Amino acid sequence: MEFTMNEGHPVEVEVGGRRYARHAIHTRFVEIGESYLDLIREYVLPVWQPGDLLSSSEKVVALCQGRVVYEEDVKPGLLARFLAPFASGTPDAFGVKHSAKMQFAINECGAARVLWAAICAGVAKLFGRTGVFYEMTGREVAGLDGFYGAESGLDGSYEAEFDTYAHMGVRIPADPDGACDEVERELGVRMMVVDANNINVEILGKSSSLPWSEDELKAMIADNPAGQGTELTPFILIRPLD
Repeated sequence: MEFTMNEGHPVEVEVGGRRYARHAIHTRFVEIGESYLDLIREYVLPVWQPGDLLSSSEKVVALCQGRVVYEEDVKPGLLARFLAPFASGTPDAFGVKHSAKMQFAINECGAARVLWAAICAGVAKLFGRTGVFYEMTGREVAGLDGFYGAESGLDGSYEAEFDTYAHMGVRIPADPDGACDEVERELGVRMMVVDANNINVEILGKSSSLPWSEDELKAMIADNPAGQGTELTPFILIRPLD
């Protein structure tokens, strides 16, 4: 098969002195409650061979698990609406600048903890340090995706493509290690679940049989090969070449 990647990302990467080829697997738009096992059967197994590693977007696993929260159920309060404008964001990751995401943080962590995290983050920003708010509120808050409605300020074409997420947030997967082990047990596919964007990469879960270190796994997808926009390539097949 011919390996292809999303625009701007090389097919081959070198990690720890070894070369790997990467292939972006295009899928349909994944709906809430689908089976990630069925998705992998349909899209990954036809190109899979022993020794390969599958990198899966955390959003696909979370959607299949039904890990979503709706804006109408979050109902931003006064504190969320007050704090949100002071938060930092990027053109494609606005984070808790959206009041619904800030309210989600308050619901998860409590108002006192979120207020203290906001104060500490503001002080840290004066010294050039970012990410303090998410360090203090935890992975559930940092990993919440979605809410691409008008308040986000994102480019309209992105919203139009994914209007399903206009008023819905996708949480991080539940037990991502267990999901990876289930995929290997049922399908023989070794997998890792990643939370990747154009700034950072995190390994949320991985098959217990993987021989690579976490740093090596991160290096394989350090450039976020699945993309951050409308690529619809949540699965990246990684094949050792040596």
